[in-house]
Amino acid sequence: MPQMTPAGARIVDPILTTIAQGYMNSEMVAGALFPAVPVALRGGNIITFGKEDFMLYGSQRAPGENTKRVQFGYSGSTYALVDYGLEGQVPIEVMQEGANSASIDHAAMAIRKVSAIMALRLEKQAADIARTAASYGAGNKVTLSGTGQWSDFTGTSQPIQNIETAKEAVRAATGKRPNTVVMGAAVMSKLRQHPIVVDRMKYTGRDVATAEILAALFGVDRVLVGDAIYASDAGVFSDVWGKDVVIAYTETASVGDMGAPTYGYTYTLQGYPLAEEAYYDRNAKSWLFPVTRAEAPVLASASAGYLITNAVA
Repeated sequence: MPQMTPAGARIVDPILTTIAQGYMNSEMVAGALFPAVPVALRGGNIITFGKEDFMLYGSQRAPGENTKRVQFGYSGSTYALVDYGLEGQVPIEVMQEGANSASIDHAAMAIRKVSAIMALRLEKQAADIARTAASYGAGNKVTLSGTGQWSDFTGTSQPIQNIETAKEAVRAATGKRPNTVVMGAAVMSKLRQHPIVVDRMKYTGRDVATAEILAALFGVDRVLVGDAIYASDAGVFSDVWGKDVVIAYTETASVGDMGAPTYGYTYTLQGYPLAEEAYYDRNAKSWLFPVTRAEAPVLASASAGYLITNAVA
C-alpha cells in the first residue's frame, strides 16, 4: 500500500485547502450576485436593508430640548449553512504512473474536480434563487413575451429600455443604481445580434458586442454571462441561467456592515472550503481526498434586484 506519513499529510492539507478555497471557474457567475461573506456560525439572521437611511428625520432641537434618537433594526429572516462533502478518488494505479505515489499533482487534480462539481451545485442554487419571480415585488420584475422578447428583431423589442426600467426600479427602492447584469448564454447570443445593439455599436468601432460593450451601453459596471450547464438524471442538458436576466446592485460587505442594500450574499463558514486529511481505502485501492464546504446563498434584498423572465424566446 502507498504510504503517506502524518508529516506528509500535514504538509498536503494546507496546500489542498488553499487549492479548494482558490478554485475559480470562469463559467460561474453567481458570485457576482451572491458574493461570499465569511461567518463564524452555521446559523443566524440575514442582514436585510431597511429604509431608515432615506427617511427625513426632524433633527432640529430647541435649547435644552432632548436630542431625538434613531433606532435601527435589522430583523431579517434566518439562514442556516448547509454542509456539503465530496471525496476525490485517485486509484493507486494512476498514482503509480507518476514518479511519486503521493504526488501533489494527483491530489490537486482530485481537489479541482471535486471543487468544480461543488461550484456547479452552488451556481445552480444561486440561479434558482435569483430566477424565482415570486421573490420580487411587482415593480421589480417583468416577463417578456412575443415581439417584446429580445429575440424579436422586428423593432418592437427594446432591450436597452428594459434595462433602464430595471435600473430605475432598483434606484427608487434602494437609492442605489444597479451595477451588475447577469444573463443566460441564450440571452447573450440573441442580444449581440439585436438591431438596437448593433446600431449603437457603430459608435464604438467594434464589430461584435462583448460583455464590456454591453456594460457601457447599459450603464453598469459589469455584464456577466452564465455559460454553465447542468444535466438532469435523464442526461438532458440545460442552461443554469436559462433565458432570464437579473439586474442588481451588489457589493461585497462584511456581516457587520448592516444596512447595505446589497442584493445577496453567500454565507460561508470561516476557513471553508476545507480539504481534509487524505486517507487510503484498502478495498478500493485508492487515495481519497475529502473536501467539505459549509455555505448558503441568500437573497438579502430583493428590492436591490430586478428580474426579466423569458428575455428571449
